[in-house]
Amino acid sequence: MRNIKSFIEKIKNKKLNVGVIGMGYVGLPLSILIAKKNFKVFGFDQDNHKIKQLVSKDCYIKHISKNNLRKVIDNNTLFPTSNFKLLSNMDIIIICVPTPLTKSKKPNLKFVNSATKKIIKNIKKKSPLIILESTTYPGTCKELLKKFYVKNNFIDGKNFFMSYSPEREDPGNKKFTTENIPKVIGADKLASKKIIKAFYSKIFKKVIEVDSLDVAEATKIYENIFRAVNIALVNEMKFAFKKININVWDVIKASKTKPFGFMPFYPGPGLGGHCIPIDPIYFSWKLDKHKFNCKFIKLAEKINSNVPKKIIDNIITLRKRIKINKVLILGMAYKKNIDDYRESPSLFIMNDLLIKNFKVDFHDKYIKKIGKNRHYPRLQNKKNTNLSIQRIKKYDLILILTDHDYVNYDMIKNNSKLIIDTRNVFSKSKDDKIIRM
Repeated sequence: MRNIKSFIEKIKNKKLNVGVIGMGYVGLPLSILIAKKNFKVFGFDQDNHKIKQLVSKDCYIKHISKNNLRKVIDNNTLFPTSNFKLLSNMDIIIICVPTPLTKSKKPNLKFVNSATKKIIKNIKKKSPLIILESTTYPGTCKELLKKFYVKNNFIDGKNFFMSYSPEREDPGNKKFTTENIPKVIGADKLASKKIIKAFYSKIFKKVIEVDSLDVAEATKIYENIFRAVNIALVNEMKFAFKKININVWDVIKASKTKPFGFMPFYPGPGLGGHCIPIDPIYFSWKLDKHKFNCKFIKLAEKINSNVPKKIIDNIITLRKRIKINKVLILGMAYKKNIDDYRESPSLFIMNDLLIKNFKVDFHDKYIKKIGKNRHYPRLQNKKNTNLSIQRIKKYDLILILTDHDYVNYDMIKNNSKLIIDTRNVFSKSKDDKIIRM
């Protein structure tokens, strides 16, 4: 059994090794932050191309500062690696791997399971603190991961320490960064709680303790269910108000002046990102196992997933009246000013328009080309189209799906034939060629 006091002392003195598995949108900024606090961090990823980029101080995630990456590598506090045998030297291991859905919309924990197997294979007698940050359903740590450890004679609170801390990344948010977003931590064993609190208190400005692994896991799920349901509500209201000739954006603008009891959510072309479209389904799947039908979650999913279809239906209807053959999609990212297009509704819309024999290009300077995508293989290697006045004039329809700040929207408006605006970019314009959705 590892001495808890000496472990915490090593944390205070920063005399230990921290391993972060998964150098993606969660793991990389977390690794850089921990390294900036002068802990020695090893960033693990099985993608050798990513590791080579990081070693050469080249950041593949646009909103992460290259200067911050360069500093921690130059200071020898961050060591990117694909050598998982080095896990044997880690005192703290943080799992930040994807948790996607299967094709049948069930939780897919293959990356979490793979990381866990690598840890068990290599930690030997190190007795590390294991922190799972990947979003998952309540019970994952207790019902699934601990079984792996118990089978290999690892007991939580004795010869390893299990904890959960939900990631709260918001890419592109300049006000709330990884460091100043309050950090929720949970563990079942007192020793595990003490160690994760001692560690994350050195990294984050505020640490929020909860009673158990289950509560910590449920916190992240509930946060995203809250957002998914409210986004579904505003997406529903958008179409409802349109039926009676009321602009939903005007309604939201007025409603948010109320200083209590109201929080503004905004409609768009659908849901995107890794969290909000996926996490509620994880919880719904869990509840189905307990024979509880969570109607709000399923209804919200249905409403949000129907929004891209309604946009496409609207284009099909327009095509019956006017010539629409060539379409330019503005924005592939799921939100403005970032390069993340995971689960973006733009992918679904572009793919479906191509199936329906439209000629479709996209413009998004943050996304040079669309990579391998299991849901939309026909989009692989589609490249960004540069904007120019001459090029815009060639399209029958400009479809605004992401409202990046850098785009010259006046130029778009002045040179396009028809625009569908799903982001309220042209809120003040009364031009008949702009259709708001």
